[in-house]
Amino acid sequence: MQHRRVVSILAIIAVVALAGCSGIAPLPTPDAEPTTEPVATAEGPSWNVTVTRVIDGDTVEIRYANGTTETVRLLGVDTPETPPNTVSPTEFEGIPDTEAGRDHLVSWGGNATEFAERKLAGTEVRLVVDPESDRRGGYGRLLAYIYVDGENFNSLLLSGGYARLYESEFRLRDSFATTEATAQQERIGLWDFE
Repeated sequence: MQHRRVVSILAIIAVVALAGCSGIAPLPTPDAEPTTEPVATAEGPSWNVTVTRVIDGDTVEIRYANGTTETVRLLGVDTPETPPNTVSPTEFEGIPDTEAGRDHLVSWGGNATEFAERKLAGTEVRLVVDPESDRRGGYGRLLAYIYVDGENFNSLLLSGGYARLYESEFRLRDSFATTEATAQQERIGLWDFE
C-alpha cells in the first residue's frame, strides 16, 4: 500500500513537471519578481513601467513597479546608429553608402534619440510584449512595444521618419510596413535625403 502511494505521488510530480515544460504553465513575466500580473492587450501581456533612461532612439531602460530594471529594445524598428563608424546606409533604402549618406543617418540617429528623450524619459509607459515575436533579442534585451499616452511609440518612430522597419516576425508587422512606406513616399525624416 505504501509503495502505491509513493508511486502515485511521483506520478503526480512528473505530470506537474511535464506540464511546465510543455507550455501549459504560464510564461514568466519579463521581470524576475513581478508585483502585479500582466494585463492582456491585443498584442500580448503588458505592464506599466517607468522609462529611466533613453539609450538611443530604439533602446531604453525601464523600471518595473517592484524596482527591477530592464533594458528594452523597441520591437520592429531600427533607428540609425550615431557613431559614424557603425552606421550602415545599406540598411536604409534610398540612402547612398557615401560620406553624405552616413552623415545624414548619424544626424537622424541623434534626432531619434532626442525624440525618444522628449517623449519617454522619466515617463510612465505601457510595456507590451508580442507573443508572435521572440521575447529577447541577440543581446539579451527584452523586445517590446512601448505605448505613451495611448500611442504606440514604435510606430511613431516610423511615421516621423526616425526609424526603418526592422526585418523580424511580430504581430504589427503589416501595419508598421504601411507606416514606413508612407514616410518613405512622403520623404519624412531620414527619408528626405537629397
